[in-house]
Amino acid sequence: MSLKTLTMGGLLCAALALPTAAEVKVGMITTLSGGGASLGIDTRDGFMLAIEQSGRTDIEVVIEDDQRKPDVAVQLADKMIQSEKVDLLTGIVWSNLAMAVVPSATAQGKFYLSTNAAPAQLAGRGCNARYFSVSYQNDNLHEGAGAYATQAGFKNTFILAPNYPAGQDSLTGFKRFYEGDLAGEVYTKLGQTDYAAEIAQIRASGADSVFFFLPGGMGISFLKQYADSGVDLPLVGPAFSFDQGILQAVGDAALGVKNSSTWSKDLDNAANAAFVEAFQAKYDRLPSIYAAQGYDTANLMLSALDKAEISDEAGFGAALKAAEFDSVRGEFSFAANNHPIQNVYVREVIKEGDIYTNKIVATAMEDRANAYVDDCKM
Repeated sequence: MSLKTLTMGGLLCAALALPTAAEVKVGMITTLSGGGASLGIDTRDGFMLAIEQSGRTDIEVVIEDDQRKPDVAVQLADKMIQSEKVDLLTGIVWSNLAMAVVPSATAQGKFYLSTNAAPAQLAGRGCNARYFSVSYQNDNLHEGAGAYATQAGFKNTFILAPNYPAGQDSLTGFKRFYEGDLAGEVYTKLGQTDYAAEIAQIRASGADSVFFFLPGGMGISFLKQYADSGVDLPLVGPAFSFDQGILQAVGDAALGVKNSSTWSKDLDNAANAAFVEAFQAKYDRLPSIYAAQGYDTANLMLSALDKAEISDEAGFGAALKAAEFDSVRGEFSFAANNHPIQNVYVREVIKEGDIYTNKIVATAMEDRANAYVDDCKM
């Protein structure tokens, strides 16, 4: 098997070339360019590592770059479903893109396995038997951060996030388990890079701590500017703002910061140890949560394919729901609305040699499902 990469019309396209006709065709739409490229690259690389390790020659993966644009993602999904005739879709990082693609894909009879984005709208009334979030429900990591902020004794936290579905879910999740007061609540522009105004608001707010969700390049910009500002309040955030690629760009400014995550490279289970070693050997870098979720998504799919064909919708759906694979997160199962039941951990940013990374220091929540299970009527 070989990975062929083509550049066409500004889009990065990749397909897994096979010696015989593929029996299963997977469409991966993810972000491979621009400020969020590292997230999509890790998603792709984790997913493809699992496919490679499986040794299967009957799976074709078509990979395209959504450029973090909803209209592009919709066009790609339509092409994959109507022209490429994919059996299953996956890979979207951003919740606004997922909202644009997932309902249409499932309505056209396609399974969608989410490697990351999991907005509340698709967990509650908008749930679907063909839609599985393998990552989490968007609120989960932020719920863990809220629980940790309460445990840490913070009484007046300033919270901020981008104004899009995942950002809205993040602050909702944080507030659900945070018992203190709010010094301020701000929604920033998606893709924003200048946070001088927000940092000035934090400085004047009387806050005793700050919770922020700013993934990708947004988090890098905020952390650097916050460190330079002289504001010396404790920071709390989700893993998305303290992941491997982000930490290397931020450097010492992130050291000691606590962040919530459903995964960490030091989680003590055999599947995770093997994954971290294999990923680092193949790609010469440590994996991120996006890589771990991509890897788990592929292995879930592979476990279901061992039991049923995708054309057998009921059988394949039941095989996915059983989740009989070795997750890098350890214990893993699905709630009634096809979102994970899993632990949320607290990590601390540390430095190992020249590498900035995270270590688990506590468990914020055990066996957490999500707040929307009862709203789902599948």
